[in-house]
Amino acid sequence: MEENVGDTDSIVRITLGAVAGLLSLGILADVLPSSLTLPEIASPILGVVAIALLATGFTSKCGLYSVLGMDTRE
Repeated sequence: MEENVGDTDSIVRITLGAVAGLLSLGILADVLPSSLTLPEIASPILGVVAIALLATGFTSKCGLYSVLGMDTRE
């Protein structure tokens, strides 16, 4: 698979992946503020989303982009 994720897209993916990962861990550790209540089922979902975003951000390859024929490289 060819690289199809641009620099800006990659930075956004890595940032969102890190946030999703931290939220996932925060739910597991029960350390989120009371104003941010998320169900426990959100933890594994956010974990999978975090892994996918981080992987596509670091490798600059996105399978969904390939299927859709998209390319955000400049």
